[in-house]
Amino acid sequence: MYQLYGAQGSGSAIVEIALECCQVPYRILEATPWEDCPGLVALARLNPLKQIPTLQLPDGSILTESAAILIELGLRYPGSGLLPEDEGARAQAIRGLVYIAANCYSAIGVIDYPKRWLRGADEPLQARVRETARERLHRSWEIFADQFAAQLCASSTTLAALDFHAAVVSRWAGSREHLRRERPDCCALLERIDRHPQVAPVLARHWPD
Repeated sequence: MYQLYGAQGSGSAIVEIALECCQVPYRILEATPWEDCPGLVALARLNPLKQIPTLQLPDGSILTESAAILIELGLRYPGSGLLPEDEGARAQAIRGLVYIAANCYSAIGVIDYPKRWLRGADEPLQARVRETARERLHRSWEIFADQFAAQLCASSTTLAALDFHAAVVSRWAGSREHLRRERPDCCALLERIDRHPQVAPVLARHWPD
């Protein structure tokens, strides 16, 4: 059985959706990096960075980094639809997954934890770093909308990994609000993905209204 280390309201929602698409058994182990919890010690043994999501495979090996997890699950379970069958479309989907991880997910880390990059910085300086990182994050989403939105939600029945990876990561740091103003068509696509039956139940568990 797959074991997913995660926390409510975190990126582990992305991997939960993927595992549901693959129709494989898994269990969730609560491991919240920003507060003490029993699962955190176990997570630290598997992933010294204590980052979530971290996925333990049935053979005991470990996968970290959400984009890597999605790509591996897509390759292991080609019938899941996580990755396109067409080689060209698959290459662009992988590019999109890594783009989100490298440009959007990474900027959120700076916004949430500026002290990791500015040891001893006072609050005004931290606020400037957060503001600049948020501006860069929002610009990265504009570029994503321009270059990748045409690939989103290609099917009304089955979603691909790029769909829900974008839908989850864009929930943070005002990105959806920014896209609603600057790239409304892309924002509408993401909201459509939110409501998809493969996605909506997981989002409801992580972000209950």
